[in-house]
Amino acid sequence: MFHRVGHSMSGVGVLDKAVVILGACVDGASLAELVERTKLPRATAHRLAQALEIHRMLVRDAQGRWRPGPRLGELANAAPDVLLTAAGPMLTALRDATGESAQLYLRRADERVCVAAAERVSGLRDTVPVGSVLPMTAGSAAQILLAWEPPEAVMPLLPRCKFTGRTLAEVRRRGWAQSVAEREPGVASVSAPIRDRTGRVIASISVSGPIERLGRRPGDRHAMAVVRAGQRLSGL
Repeated sequence: MFHRVGHSMSGVGVLDKAVVILGACVDGASLAELVERTKLPRATAHRLAQALEIHRMLVRDAQGRWRPGPRLGELANAAPDVLLTAAGPMLTALRDATGESAQLYLRRADERVCVAAAERVSGLRDTVPVGSVLPMTAGSAAQILLAWEPPEAVMPLLPRCKFTGRTLAEVRRRGWAQSVAEREPGVASVSAPIRDRTGRVIASISVSGPIERLGRRPGDRHAMAVVRAGQRLSGL
C-alpha cells in the first residue's frame, strides 16, 4: 500500500495515486523524492508524473524536478469563488433582516474592496457599489480586517487610523465592530468577521446606513444578525 501523504482516498486507484503525486510535488520533487514521499513503485511514479506533465498539471523546473503546472491554476481560476457564491443570498437575507444595506469586504494591502453587496430598496441608504475601494483607516469593516492581524502588521497603519489599538482589542473581545461617522459623515455601520477553515479572518460582512436610523450604538441593534451571517459564511 502506498503512502497517502495526507490525502483522502476515493477508491479509484489511478486517480488516488495521481493526486498523491501532485501533493508530493508542491515544493518540487525528483523521481527519487517522489518514490520516497508516495511509497509508489518507481515505474508507477514515473509513468504517472509523465502523464500529469503531458496534461500540464506538472512541469519540470531547471533542475528537472516536477512542480505544479499551469493547468492547475487555470482550473482553479475557472471555478466560482465559493465565498462569493454563498455571500449573495446571505447579504440579501441580512439586508432583509436589518432593513439596511449589506456589504462584503476583502482586504487588499492598505485598502478594502467591496466584492458583494445587497442594497436597501428605498429610503435613505449607504450605497457602496461593488468594486468600491475604501481605506483601511476608517469604518467598522476596516476594524474587523485589522483586529486579528499580528501587531507588526497593524502598528504601521494605526497612526493614520480613526480608531485605536484599544478599539481593535475591544473588537477582538466581543467579536464585532461598529463605527459612527468614522468613514463618512452621517453613516453608521456594524461588521463581523468571516473566517476560513483554519479560523483566520479573510473577509468582513457589514451593514451600513444613516445614523438617524441606526443610532449612535448601531451594534446594539444589529450586531447579533451580522455576527450570525459571518458565522454562516465562515469555513466554506
